[in-house]
Amino acid sequence: MSEEGGRGPRDLIKVTHDKLSVDAVSLLTSPSCGAISIFIGTTRNNFEGKKVVQLEYEAYVPMAQSELRKIYTDIRARWPTVRHMCPSSTGLVPVNEAGVIIGISSPHRGNALEAVQFCIDTLKATVSTWKKKVYEADESCWKENKECQWTGQS
Repeated sequence: MSEEGGRGPRDLIKVTHDKLSVDAVSLLTSPSCGAISIFIGTTRNNFEGKKVVQLEYEAYVPMAQSELRKIYTDIRARWPTVRHMCPSSTGLVPVNEAGVIIGISSPHRGNALEAVQFCIDTLKATVSTWKKKVYEADESCWKENKECQWTGQS
């Protein structure tokens, strides 16, 4: 977490094998903020008619963290008063568990909601993570992120 002019935590960027929890949202509270918006991306149990049992995420952590810092810089330029958190998983993420949590607090709900939307959209387009879907039938496939800028499919 970085400090906000001595007023406490401002950003949390974490790419981890640990199970994600929304408990870190408490780090976003501030007397000057009246809204906290949260996006939780979880593993769902199906994809294209197949039963999914888990996802497996891989990332080059230093690059992913660097890209997340760039996203936060862009967010702060648009909404200077917000605080951020974005823990993201690597490794196995079973059905119903979180693969990414984005939390943003701001003085007003509109800014927090807009910043969360911007963050997840930009994360999907720019942060290099790879996702393998593991199916019940003992098969798996790596899923290309269609939002990624380098796929040519956006």
